[in-house]
Amino acid sequence: MATKNTTHVSEGKKKTVKELSDLIKNKKTILIASIKNIPASQFQEIGKKLRKTAVVKVPKKNLIFRALDSADSSSKEEIEKLKAKIGDSFAILFSDSDAFELAGELLKNRSPSKAKPGQIAPEDIEIQAGPTDLLPGPAISELGSVGLQVQIEGGKISIKESKVIVKKGDAIKPNAADIMSKLDIKPFSIGFIPLCAYDNETKAFYAEINIDPEGTLNDLKYAFGKALPFAVNIGYISEDTIKVMIGKAERHANKINRIMTGEPEPEAPAATEETPTETPKEETKSKEEEQADAGAGLASLF
Repeated sequence: MATKNTTHVSEGKKKTVKELSDLIKNKKTILIASIKNIPASQFQEIGKKLRKTAVVKVPKKNLIFRALDSADSSSKEEIEKLKAKIGDSFAILFSDSDAFELAGELLKNRSPSKAKPGQIAPEDIEIQAGPTDLLPGPAISELGSVGLQVQIEGGKISIKESKVIVKKGDAIKPNAADIMSKLDIKPFSIGFIPLCAYDNETKAFYAEINIDPEGTLNDLKYAFGKALPFAVNIGYISEDTIKVMIGKAERHANKINRIMTGEPEPEAPAATEETPTETPKEETKSKEEEQADAGAGLASLF
């Protein structure tokens, strides 16, 4: 009589799947992060810092897949997208925070790291000119091996000129890594890298969650600088734009009046050492008016 094969699942695995399933059902955000190349000590340190914000788990793939399969059937399609993003060296975070807030928290907890041979440079790595703490000796030839010119000042090695020793996208060679280590240069940052997230409340899946705070701030500054001229050129009236709009209207009226009366354009007085060149008073523009004129091209796009 044939016997039916059965797969035995340990109580420990059942407990883990149950714990993960409860977190999936009860937490607002599920976020997948890469933990590749993070030393165990730093992983534990980051976990401690996130303790009040998120529950961090590093389960086996098959266990988290089992737990995700138990999620609400109405979100199956989004859960499958989440599962597709789970690769090697990952952690899964459960939190009541917004997905982007949690991703930002992960980026805050990244720390500088020394370079290792074979790693790919994230940016150009430049050694700045100036004094070092290195003593004369073998270090002179080691610095020379990466193209650095040196001199001795005050009994220590000083670098004559700044030089890029590894270009962005290139693999770091052993001698370059060794020099950076001796100069205490840390071109990398180690920490959790947010990959994707799922919002349990809105049932939304975010495929790109690795935000760039510095880039976003620069974009906001640029947009802020363009806001006033754009508002003026589309005729949006507010406390900030009305003075600029009246100034423009006055200048345009003066121009039209000269055209209608045949009055010649006012000439600026000849510049001398005693009398600097000045713009005629009625043609003088405020900083805000200059910005408004500069924004005409932007407004014309809409």
